[in-house]
Amino acid sequence: MVMADVPAKIVYERPEALDPRVTHYCPGCTHGVAHRLVAEVLDEMGETGNTIGVASVGCSVFAYNYFNIDFVEAAHGRAPAMATGIKRVYPDRTVFTYQGDGDLASIGMGEIVGAASRGEGITVIFINNANYGMTGGQMAPTTLPGQKTSSSPTGRDTKRQGYPIQTAEMLSTLEGSSYIVRRSLHSSREIRRAKQAIRTAFEVQKHGLGFSLVELLSTCPTNWGMSAAQSRDWLEERMLPYYPLGDYKVSPAVAELKK
Repeated sequence: MVMADVPAKIVYERPEALDPRVTHYCPGCTHGVAHRLVAEVLDEMGETGNTIGVASVGCSVFAYNYFNIDFVEAAHGRAPAMATGIKRVYPDRTVFTYQGDGDLASIGMGEIVGAASRGEGITVIFINNANYGMTGGQMAPTTLPGQKTSSSPTGRDTKRQGYPIQTAEMLSTLEGSSYIVRRSLHSSREIRRAKQAIRTAFEVQKHGLGFSLVELLSTCPTNWGMSAAQSRDWLEERMLPYYPLGDYKVSPAVAELKK
């Protein structure tokens, strides 16, 4: 029996907002997943040609090479400050920062707290993989108690080095923040939920409702010393109990927007 020619159905293609090049990220790293989610949302919102991204210093330092949108590079930790200036000069543009935990929660803590407390109309995509990924896997502000890193080979000792910073919880206490949530990239279900949150965060900005941040728990197989599959399990078993997923701040105006 000869089957009639059936037109191929496209079920998966690269978003317009992503450049068709191979990234430098390690196998199993979820930065690439986060990039795609942001790109898909920008395409779906029709904002690809109206967006300015601000890259941080860290593993995502070359993010400007991977997005087909206007992008600038900020000094270490200063992405929120640069995004604030851009948004104030170009209030009609969609402006977001893409930052890791070493960049945002350490040297950039003053900038992120300032932007959130002022209610700056920017969106922050915050990648939390519990270590300094680019520089060799050192202990970060988000490293878990007992977690071994290249600078804490016996595990993080909370008596000497303090406790990890729970960024979403902290920023949710500030009056200027409107939408602060934590999602994860370790499973298909959570990836879908992460995309929904990113869409809401950009909608918050588009409607002028204030500061928004989406924290994404992410894997770092290379520095964790694991396979990609093991890193997903480790994130679920170790990170989720300390960094519970959820909505930490949804202002009344944002709640109305989500209806």
